[in-house]
Amino acid sequence: MAVNKVPVLKRCRSLDLDPVYLGIDKKSRRKLNRANRKLSEYGLQLREKQKAKFIYGVLEKPFRNYFKRADKMKGISGENLMILLERRLDNVIFRLGFARTRREARQIVDHKNICVNGKVVNIPSYLVKAGDTVEIREKCKGSQRYKDILEITSGRMVPEWLEADGENLKGVVKELPTREVIDSPVNEMLIVELYSK
Repeated sequence: MAVNKVPVLKRCRSLDLDPVYLGIDKKSRRKLNRANRKLSEYGLQLREKQKAKFIYGVLEKPFRNYFKRADKMKGISGENLMILLERRLDNVIFRLGFARTRREARQIVDHKNICVNGKVVNIPSYLVKAGDTVEIREKCKGSQRYKDILEITSGRMVPEWLEADGENLKGVVKELPTREVIDSPVNEMLIVELYSK
């Protein structure tokens, strides 16, 4: 499997992204020196695409597939793309506060610690639907790991389209998200322009 080994804060600096969106509290004191180089239109579009890929931890080929799927759906392609990315199981685990970062959420899903509607799911890209119940498996609920995670993530806001039950390590997808409730700092219209060339 392809793994991005670029240091996270360095990548955040290059994409002009706040690490808080990744669930990381650290700040980089360094400034990015671009020697007054102005980004071209293509450069801006590419940076937005890279930003979306980096935030959600998606590689190029699956990202392109998400875009094709979003393009076929009713409505605006860019908004559909962001909604599809937000519905990923690893992102939902992160949003519910059962993981500190999306990378950790991905690992939790990979290790078969998650049940969706009572069935074990180990596919991070699994798309949740409205009404789905997402929970940590019974045998893992007593683990010290999740107690530590909940301590750290207890102050994090759970989006209004999700309902979290921290005591039982359970969450419900009340409805599908809309673009207005997705707080990712991505201008999806630039991604649409990039792919429509």
